[in-house]
Amino acid sequence: MKKFQKITSALMALTLSLSLAACSGKTAETPAAAEESEKTYSIGISQYGEHASLDNCREGFLQGLAQAGIEEGMNLKVDYQNAGFDDNIAAQIGQQFSAENVDLMVAIATPSAVACYAAAEDKDIPVVFTAITDPVQAKLDSGNITGTSDKLPVEAQLDLIRQLQPEAKTIGIIYTTSEPNSVSAIEEYKAKAPDYGFEIDTVGVTSQAEVTQAADTLISHKVDCFSNLTDNNVVGVLAAILEKTDEAGIPVYGSEIEQVKLGCVASAGIDYVQLGIQTGLMAAKVLTGQATCQELPYETIAEYGIYVNSAALEAMNITLPDAVAQKAIEASEG
Repeated sequence: MKKFQKITSALMALTLSLSLAACSGKTAETPAAAEESEKTYSIGISQYGEHASLDNCREGFLQGLAQAGIEEGMNLKVDYQNAGFDDNIAAQIGQQFSAENVDLMVAIATPSAVACYAAAEDKDIPVVFTAITDPVQAKLDSGNITGTSDKLPVEAQLDLIRQLQPEAKTIGIIYTTSEPNSVSAIEEYKAKAPDYGFEIDTVGVTSQAEVTQAADTLISHKVDCFSNLTDNNVVGVLAAILEKTDEAGIPVYGSEIEQVKLGCVASAGIDYVQLGIQTGLMAAKVLTGQATCQELPYETIAEYGIYVNSAALEAMNITLPDAVAQKAIEASEG
């Protein structure tokens, strides 16, 4: 009988405790769940250099994290570093993040991704990349690393150029010979250009200092237009290239909207803010333990837009065909 009374009392006490918790609006939380909800995540963001598309990637990335409930000033500490298009500095940044034991390294553009992955390997720190055209070519498709690819819609770009310049024969492209993304894109351009009646004239560079001279070379070859890749050395001095091509009367096609805003005539390109958001959502899964990098294959953004700069088109005496105009987005700053 006494044993029964003790059990009844214990049950009554437990019921009272649960009732009080319900009245106060609180729910029971396991120690592990409480610890996870109070955790502050530390990430290091290594951006290879400053230009609009890479900046948009970074801003979109933070938006993606925020959508997943991870936000600066609340539960996120960010160490943002810029390599200034210098591979040696990119390597130093990766080592710095490793020394800080960040929870996650974020790499924007291929050289930063390569540097962060090398620095993270010994401590097995996860790395999430973005703005990489060909992760396989860059050997960033296995291990404790994942992210998003900004692979160019090359066929869409070739089709756009053909519609805007029906008589054009030669497309000039400047690219960095040491950047795997650019080498891969050049191969694709050369393989697909004949299907659209084009020849590709390329000039390779080893550093940003050589880009404007490469532009002079292509101008002297009398190419019908330039087409940009997402090559950071080239995009970083796009304004200087446009000065030369505008004077020569040669249109330049960008690889995304920010280049069109700057003065390129048009582009079949992706939205880098959206690419960043997609990357941020992936990173949130890694940070919160929902998935490992190995469980998240890298993703490629599938959709692209047609962007035009009406002022630049007019300056080059290019008429926008109705078929293009119906789906084009005006990107002129003016």
